[in-house]
Amino acid sequence: MVQWPPRPPAVVRQVEDVVAFLRTLRRAAIAMTAHRPDRRTLLRCAALPCLAALPCLARAAPLAAAPKDLQAAVRRFAGGAPVREGKVTIDVAPLVENGNTVPIAVSVESPMTATEHVSAIAVFNEKNPERNVVVFHFTPRSGRAAVATRIRLAASQKLVAIARLSDGSHWSAGVDVVVTLAGCLEGS
Repeated sequence: MVQWPPRPPAVVRQVEDVVAFLRTLRRAAIAMTAHRPDRRTLLRCAALPCLAALPCLARAAPLAAAPKDLQAAVRRFAGGAPVREGKVTIDVAPLVENGNTVPIAVSVESPMTATEHVSAIAVFNEKNPERNVVVFHFTPRSGRAAVATRIRLAASQKLVAIARLSDGSHWSAGVDVVVTLAGCLEGS
């Protein structure tokens, strides 16, 4: 199992402060203009605080610090085999305005030959009603172990991608995503 040091609570507070600041900035931008600004104007106004917050957001929380049901979902996919960090890359924005449609891309370093290839990539989340987001299956004829899709996120949470290779090894990557507008909540 991958052993990462737990993320300090100060980072969580910093992320929450950045999100609150961005909401305040948006309200101020709307008040300063006679018309409702378009998305491009808001993004330009918010660019500097977002860039300042990226070092805080870039720290990935460890799989060991994730909730037990996320760990259980990863263990089920891996069949109890050890999951090592590396080889997997998750490309997702660290700050997402709307959780209804979040673009995500996952790729794995692999030659994709008959003897050494990625057989599956699974994406898991921490706080959605379902922990398993999606599982993609590959063969050597796939050519490349890379996928891109859009997912829904219920709240700010950790995403974990696990790759199963043909030799039976499992590799992982995790990333924290801050969502300002939730996408899929049950009972709301």
